[in-house]
Amino acid sequence: MNASLPQHSDEVSHSAKQIPFYLPISNECNLFEATYRHRLPLLLKGPTGCGKTRFVAHMAARLGRPLFTVSCHDDLTAADLTGRYLLKGGETVWVDGPLTRAIREGGICYLDEIVEARKDVTVVLHPLTDDRRILPLERTGETLHAPDEFMLVVSYNPGYQNILKSLKPSTRQRFVSLSFDFPPGEVEVEIVANESGLARERCIPLINLATRLRALKGIDLEEIVSTRLLVYCAILMEEGLDPLQAAEITLVEPLCDEMDIKEGLLELIRATYG
Repeated sequence: MNASLPQHSDEVSHSAKQIPFYLPISNECNLFEATYRHRLPLLLKGPTGCGKTRFVAHMAARLGRPLFTVSCHDDLTAADLTGRYLLKGGETVWVDGPLTRAIREGGICYLDEIVEARKDVTVVLHPLTDDRRILPLERTGETLHAPDEFMLVVSYNPGYQNILKSLKPSTRQRFVSLSFDFPPGEVEVEIVANESGLARERCIPLINLATRLRALKGIDLEEIVSTRLLVYCAILMEEGLDPLQAAEITLVEPLCDEMDIKEGLLELIRATYG
């Protein structure tokens, strides 16, 4: 028997009544809608903090579909997605996982950083990513057929790929794929201003600073300043925090531990904000 559905720790549902803010860069919204209409699985590629998760949340609400988001990690198993038997009140009951719930409810299942999950997870996804669109539940003997409203979306950051953590070509070829990157400067200004409430004219030097910091990727920094971190910085500036301190704790400390490199980054910040 099915138990009442639990609240999964990595699951977020969005209502169509409140569409999360997302500013399109190109025609990615139209492409998402086209893949949804034709029941195609979608793979999003791009750096951390560039807006992939917000994009999916925006599109799910725009389409009026429940969204089940799972942050993948090393210990994530197929059973975490599909479900398992649990002991409740002295009775053993089956409890659906977020993937199973998304299929039953005709929702969108979003697996963030799919390469972080164990290999058995991608095997479970294969029957859902071809014309069968099925999910066999061996433990219950069920075979779920995904309704037209169900959509599978996965993402990963190509910058973190290595031999041990990569998406097999045979899996990648099952998905339509969209590449994401940080938005152009004028678009990023609008995004940061909207998300933080900081005046647009105060966001402009912050975005210019980010451009200079991002030019250091591969030289002094392994990772670059994300749009998410820029929003954090702008929020603190809007709160009244000194721009130098706000930039230090949001744009320097999260990205670097080496004192000489940190000092070099702080010099760029001082040059921007004096």
